[in-house]
Amino acid sequence: MEKHKCGWCLGDPLYETYHDEEWGVPVYDDAKIFEFLILETFQAGLSWITILRKRENFRKAFDHFDYKKIAKYQQPKIDALLEDAGIIRNKLKINATVTNAQAFMKVQDEFGSFSDYIWSFVDGEPIKNAIENYKHAPPTTAISDALSKDLKKRGFKFVGSMAVYAHMQATGMVNDHEVQCFRYHEV
Repeated sequence: MEKHKCGWCLGDPLYETYHDEEWGVPVYDDAKIFEFLILETFQAGLSWITILRKRENFRKAFDHFDYKKIAKYQQPKIDALLEDAGIIRNKLKINATVTNAQAFMKVQDEFGSFSDYIWSFVDGEPIKNAIENYKHAPPTTAISDALSKDLKKRGFKFVGSMAVYAHMQATGMVNDHEVQCFRYHEV
């Protein structure tokens, strides 16, 4: 018998694997949180499946999302990224990635880890919603609004409330699996 899955992932094996193995699983590791933050940056205005299909290319192009390296990128590296057909070649988003890496490390310095900072917005525990149909999941919440505002204040770019909420869903800060989805109780 096939397990019930959230409707948004059905029909694409890459999407289903991402849903089954990653989406909604609480992430506390700074490096992994940064990866999701950058992927959400590039996702703005695009579909998530587009980003997933290019994820390995992003990893290679951005030094496996090593924020310490990315924070030091100079114009020659940025120019090379703008020529890389394997990623989304958006100058504003590429520059934002460098800016966000720098801001990320400042948050680490202030809070000890980025994880401690970002998880403080949900009191360190995932919010477990009761979504019957993924189409009824909110695009933003008061928490994503507050987190977005705070990230922007700290110099982050491309961190609107919708992108932040998607990040919260991806990293398990909020469980928006449909209640009948087999992953709902697992994460």
